Amino acid sequence: MTVDHSPTVSHPSQTAPKSQPSALALTILLLGGFITVFDLFVVNVAIPSIQAGLGASFAEIGFVIAGYELAFGVLLIAGGRLGDRHGRCRLFALGMAGFAVTSLLCGLAPDATSLIVARLLQGATGAILFPQVYALLRVMYDDAGRRRAFGLLGMTLGLAAIAGQVFGGLIVESDLFGLGWRIIFLINLPIGIIALLSARIIPESRSSEAMGVDWPGIGLATTGLLLLLLPLLEGPNTGWPLWTWASMTASLVVLAAFLIWEHLVASGGGDPAIDLTLFRNIGFSAGSFVVLLIYSTSTSLFLCFALLVQSGLGLTPFAAGTLFAPASVGFVVASLVAPKLVTRFGNMAIAGGALVYAAGIGWLIVTAAGLGEEAKTSALLPPLILFGFGQGLSMTPLLNLVIGYVEENQAGMAAGFISTMQQVGGAFGVSVVGIFFVGILASDASEGISRATRYADAFSGAMIYNFAAVLLAAALITLIVRMRRAGQ
Repeated sequence: MTVDHSPTVSHPSQTAPKSQPSALALTILLLGGFITVFDLFVVNVAIPSIQAGLGASFAEIGFVIAGYELAFGVLLIAGGRLGDRHGRCRLFALGMAGFAVTSLLCGLAPDATSLIVARLLQGATGAILFPQVYALLRVMYDDAGRRRAFGLLGMTLGLAAIAGQVFGGLIVESDLFGLGWRIIFLINLPIGIIALLSARIIPESRSSEAMGVDWPGIGLATTGLLLLLLPLLEGPNTGWPLWTWASMTASLVVLAAFLIWEHLVASGGGDPAIDLTLFRNIGFSAGSFVVLLIYSTSTSLFLCFALLVQSGLGLTPFAAGTLFAPASVGFVVASLVAPKLVTRFGNMAIAGGALVYAAGIGWLIVTAAGLGEEAKTSALLPPLILFGFGQGLSMTPLLNLVIGYVEENQAGMAAGFISTMQQVGGAFGVSVVGIFFVGILASDASEGISRATRYADAFSGAMIYNFAAVLLAAALITLIVRMRRAGQ
């Protein structure tokens, strides 16, 4: 379960309302945060139905998920800056309208390609919408009200993740109006319209020191990441033809051009998308890589797990969502406990949380490997709970640790970049894990192995990457915490 979204850039110098905002204004903002996270999780339980309904390959359904995360991630910083410059309430309303329209496009998609494009657009509108929620909560309330508002936001995002799994499975299985999986997107339309019409009661605010948006830099970063992710997703299905290697090579060239461009923009006194001086700090650089590693394991596990229990073991979408719900509860409980553990034992507790997370993944691998035709899916519950608990122990305090390595005047930029790493990590994880999942599934099919065993083998084999990635993350966390203690 992944619901930690660190806030993007928000400048202290801003025009803000003096009157106490209404409860309805807070509700509308929380609703905006809810639907962006809900739509990330609800797709997980619907993926097997989407795959069957559209005849989609693993690469295509992988891009349905990864495309949303990628567009969301690379545009988060731009969304925050646009709100600072042009008005956060205005951008919130624009984001809600865009999210509703793109959700409609997702629900009406006639084929996998159309759905992928619609999800990319949906992720982009989510990136316009989501930063305004954080920024508006900051400027609408005093310190006491802000703590309460952000507490409610955290609870809302946690509930959105759980609802996405359980309620999402229920509405897919209910086949409302004969729409099947399409209803998970179409329900956003009335929600978006209601929120859009109500957004006028949210007081407007903007920053007098808003940074510009580095559109060429964002374009280079997006192109480079797409050139990398596309061959990683398509390669296993197509036998790794020449174009896949050419695309990955081109991605390195484009990403190098992105770094050069960012340096030139900063040297010329402009506002780069990423301040490269952040990476002079070894702790922040290593921590950013840890964030990418940790978050690469989350979305990929949800995807493969949904395929295992639905396509492999024959569970309904609702049963699959209900099976995963205890992991979400474990995450929420651990998220409440984690700050206290860090206070009591220091930042090394985060490395301990990562080891618990790895133990949960390892237990899932062993349990899934033993599943067969007479599989008792209840055996998956204990490792799922440990998985969710370990995820909460490690993810929740990790962001504060990493951002803590930079100077206060760079904290906004660092938070925006770490938010991007969360989403890009999720997209990257789906791509890498897909290589193993598809390869094992195809290999077992050629040997005449049963469907349930094929999917169990594919899940267990693919999750070895997740297990190794979290162990590496735990080792890196230990290293950077010791470096900090040593004063380096």
